[in-house]
Amino acid sequence: VQQAASPITIILGTAHLSSTPGKRSPDGTFREYQYSRELCNLICNKLKSRGYKCVIDYIADDMPGLTSSQELVKRVGIVNNLYEQLNKQVIYVSIHINAAGNSNEKKKATGWSIYTSKGVTKSDKLADCIYGRAKVILESLGKKLRTDFSDNDPDYEENFYVLKNTKCPAVLTENFFQDCKTDVAWLLTDEAKRALVDIHVEGIVDYLKSVS
Repeated sequence: VQQAASPITIILGTAHLSSTPGKRSPDGTFREYQYSRELCNLICNKLKSRGYKCVIDYIADDMPGLTSSQELVKRVGIVNNLYEQLNKQVIYVSIHINAAGNSNEKKKATGWSIYTSKGVTKSDKLADCIYGRAKVILESLGKKLRTDFSDNDPDYEENFYVLKNTKCPAVLTENFFQDCKTDVAWLLTDEAKRALVDIHVEGIVDYLKSVS
């Protein structure tokens, strides 16, 4: 049996459910849950092809009978159960598409960003590694990165449930905007999918090598 490239298992997090309100382009043709699952599958397959252990937290489109808040509790439960089963050797990367919503930025907001929970945590290094790859790849394509250097690192800090309540290093990426027409058009291209997959794969591999 070939030895895994790292003892750490990567858990990829899909975004929301097909029944989650909103979470789509204004015309309804782009659905976050669907695109996130496509990216997770592509990233997972590429990591596995390079010898890394990778699983997806929840691949089905819906969780019948559960509210949005119950969905988040279930996801965190999946991650924390794996954390215990796999001897705490896991990291979590949740993959989303952003939205400006009803703000003045609507339909103009663009860019890629990464989030951790608040404070200095083990998640910061994972975020730095993924951001490092995003900066190189997206700047070469003329795409914008969104950052918050107020605490001397590029990630945004929020008490998102899946970041605050998971026991392992955990980050959440926002991969451009579903309510920006030009972002949606780009996200559907092979170039975008290749770029976003490479950002996550290479950033995660950089992190795993740094902690090996």
